[in-house]
Amino acid sequence: MKLTIDGKQITARQGQTVLEAAQTNGIDIPNLCYDPRLTPSGSCRLCLVEIEGQRGLQPSCVFEARDGLVVKTNTDEVREIRKTVIELLFNEHKARCTVCDENGKCNLQSYAYEYQIGEEALGPALYTEPAPNYTTGNLAMEYDPNKCIRCGRCVRICGEVQMAHALTFKNRAAETEVTTAFDLPLNDSTCVLCGQCISTCPTGALYERSAKGSGQAKDLVRTRTTCVYCGVGCQIDLNVNPKTNRIVRATSEVGCIPNDGNLCVKGRFGMDFVGHAERLTTPLIKRNGKLEEASWDEAIGLIAEKLKKIKSESGPDSIAGLSSAKCTNEDNYLFQKFIRAGIGTNNVDHCARLCHASTVAGLARAFGSGAMTNSIDEFKNAKCIFVIGSNTPEAHPVIALSIREAVVRNGAELIVADPREIELVHYAKLHLQQRPGSDVALINAMMNVIIEEDLLDKDYIEERTEDFEQIIEAVKEMTPEIAEKITSVPADAIRQAARTYAAADTASIVFSMGITQHTTGTDNVLSLANLAMLTGNVGKESAGVNPLRGQNNVQGACDLGALPNVYPGYQSVEDADIHAKFEKAWDAKLSAKKGLTVVEMFHAIEDGSIRALYLMGENPALSDPNLNRTRKALEKVEFLIAQDVFLSESAQYADVVLPAFSFAEKDGTFTNTERRIQRVREAVNPPGQTRDDWRIVCDIAGATGLPMQYGSATEIMDEISSVSPLYGGIAFDRIESVGLQWPCPDKDHPGTKYLHKGQFKRGKGKFHAVRFKEPAELPDKKFPFVLSTGRQLYQYHTGTLSRKSPAIDQKSPTGYVEIHFKDAEEYGIKDGDSVEVSTTRGKVTTKASVGTQVARGWLFMPFHFAEGPANMLTNDALDPIAKIPELKVCAANIRQLQPKS
Repeated sequence: MKLTIDGKQITARQGQTVLEAAQTNGIDIPNLCYDPRLTPSGSCRLCLVEIEGQRGLQPSCVFEARDGLVVKTNTDEVREIRKTVIELLFNEHKARCTVCDENGKCNLQSYAYEYQIGEEALGPALYTEPAPNYTTGNLAMEYDPNKCIRCGRCVRICGEVQMAHALTFKNRAAETEVTTAFDLPLNDSTCVLCGQCISTCPTGALYERSAKGSGQAKDLVRTRTTCVYCGVGCQIDLNVNPKTNRIVRATSEVGCIPNDGNLCVKGRFGMDFVGHAERLTTPLIKRNGKLEEASWDEAIGLIAEKLKKIKSESGPDSIAGLSSAKCTNEDNYLFQKFIRAGIGTNNVDHCARLCHASTVAGLARAFGSGAMTNSIDEFKNAKCIFVIGSNTPEAHPVIALSIREAVVRNGAELIVADPREIELVHYAKLHLQQRPGSDVALINAMMNVIIEEDLLDKDYIEERTEDFEQIIEAVKEMTPEIAEKITSVPADAIRQAARTYAAADTASIVFSMGITQHTTGTDNVLSLANLAMLTGNVGKESAGVNPLRGQNNVQGACDLGALPNVYPGYQSVEDADIHAKFEKAWDAKLSAKKGLTVVEMFHAIEDGSIRALYLMGENPALSDPNLNRTRKALEKVEFLIAQDVFLSESAQYADVVLPAFSFAEKDGTFTNTERRIQRVREAVNPPGQTRDDWRIVCDIAGATGLPMQYGSATEIMDEISSVSPLYGGIAFDRIESVGLQWPCPDKDHPGTKYLHKGQFKRGKGKFHAVRFKEPAELPDKKFPFVLSTGRQLYQYHTGTLSRKSPAIDQKSPTGYVEIHFKDAEEYGIKDGDSVEVSTTRGKVTTKASVGTQVARGWLFMPFHFAEGPANMLTNDALDPIAKIPELKVCAANIRQLQPKS
């Protein structure tokens, strides 16, 4: 449609308001209560405009654009009324602009300047120190009612977007203030510390407490980069005070892809680690059992000497390396290149082995590609979403916003399959609370119903898949009644879930480590692939099979070959043609046999076949299963190199420690869970003698005989694009503003929003007959509980980064074990009691969290905490295909240590 604004004819989309149409076409209309993420309210009246044929001025934020409208935004009448509104707001605002942290970026201040609001209009200075309120004592944020203009954006974003419903108004008229229900302290309310209220506040009434007095907005330098936490790949702006070289705050621009300005607690409040006093700043060498400071020449010289000696005596396969999902694509590419071309072994892996190895193995077998099939933005338009084994609101909070939006705003039907009562259950049509480790039985029973009731997509199966007949027998024997006995999910609920999923025009499967971290992890993934193909839900928008990757660059580390069986781009090391291709590209002799996986490396240290281990940004002393065994291996290995930003639990075992840049000091790329390659940019100067990870790798490579010389991360990406067809079209100048999704085979390719359109990567999708198998370890009399581990919202992985944040630590200071209240009563355990949790592998002390989040007979522990580490208990039994350990199921016991005083 076409309309005219201030004499300029513009085009608007159906459903846009006049304000939105104006902004889309570069026409500014002042506003204070508008945020494109929110339902317009028209409350501030600043956006009033004159519209021909309409009586009186109209609020443009709620007036729908129509064909032929003639709009005037800047008449004398409009400006006069706007000026009056600004005067009234500014008077109530009790302005102290010169000492306000938002000075220079405050919308109200900008409008006051534009409309020349003089001091005579402001009245006497009425600023008073705020009385105690709901943010008093909170280390994350503070609320100053003096600066509040009661626009309601904070309340609305908390309810409409975050859907936490933590904020409300109290009092009336000029006494109106923002608060929580019953004036509860913020950390005792339903607030999840996302900071969305801060992001939408137009005046600085809500602000990060740690940023107060650290630099006014006008003086901060903002650098766009990619968040270092989970795999969503949120775009963030690091706001740095150039005088102090300190990150003052992290913000995000509305409209950016993929997060649209939304952040979680870690992205907003978890950047303290960058400038933390405990950062490594100089190389360390262990002498007489103690780590001592050393020069870079000493450290690199010792590493080269030891690696060359071990390789000479025991061969290249006696050395192994663990790359990192926290490092950039460029870091990972050069690390695996050094291990392969410099050392001569394929013994390279990283933490994807512990989280999504079964995803890569399963989806590659079924579809030909082991990645998320669709895009984050597509979730909100799906008609059905099946979330299984993913605690999305805690592990991937910003993706959870899209899932909630799909249900609440767009009418999607949500099915949640999870042993715990996670937050998404409150939005679900069905909660299937399956016994941990029984996923195949549940999925097969759903397929049983779909086939028996003729709900399958026969045309799709015929045209686009093969080996369908192989699953019929496996599925036929798993009736909902049999599955109920295995899973504990009622047969009627299984039938209802199957019908709901099959009936939807577009059904999206979302899963994570609740599916993958099993000895049957590959089977679980294959079962989900079967279910999606059975209903024709692969290769179209808002559908697919969507594994949510756990770490910021776990997708990229896999893409770039930090795996023992593939070169960059998932090209097999055992394929003779591919092998020859990389020997030529790297001008080196390469091994033709696949290497060892993470857990296999530690087992090889035990038997003496691995003598040296190089860790880049990995912390197996806290992240790996059966920690007693892992830590003994770290003690035993002859030579251990640890390259990190902190002296982690693993680095403490090292013979040489190398101080590396954090993400905020790097230039490069990360690849997020939707296959989007995104820029990482240097925002602060690095501390001390730290070096970029890829430069350290190059230094070691050169010292051991492999010249690796690069001038920049851009140059490394150019080499990546030359050897990996998936990244063939990727170059820094193409991803400066918005990242591209692979496959992107050439420089003219726009990237790929969703995979397998028209044809699967492998040609036809392949069904696999999968039958239910029990977990490796089941409860018994001595260990009667099933223990599962996982993530929680406020911490990240081994806590190396997130636990450096005082705001996060205030909310989540310690680990815990969840137990059902009836089990707690039986064992004499009260909420908050100190308890001992034990398995055949060890025991830990933690506190009890008593409730209904887990069912009877089950326990759950987050694995982030070094005090009482959950992975001291977990099982290192492996999936036979993906070699992923069974972190999600083991037999355990619990006992009270002391009553709560």
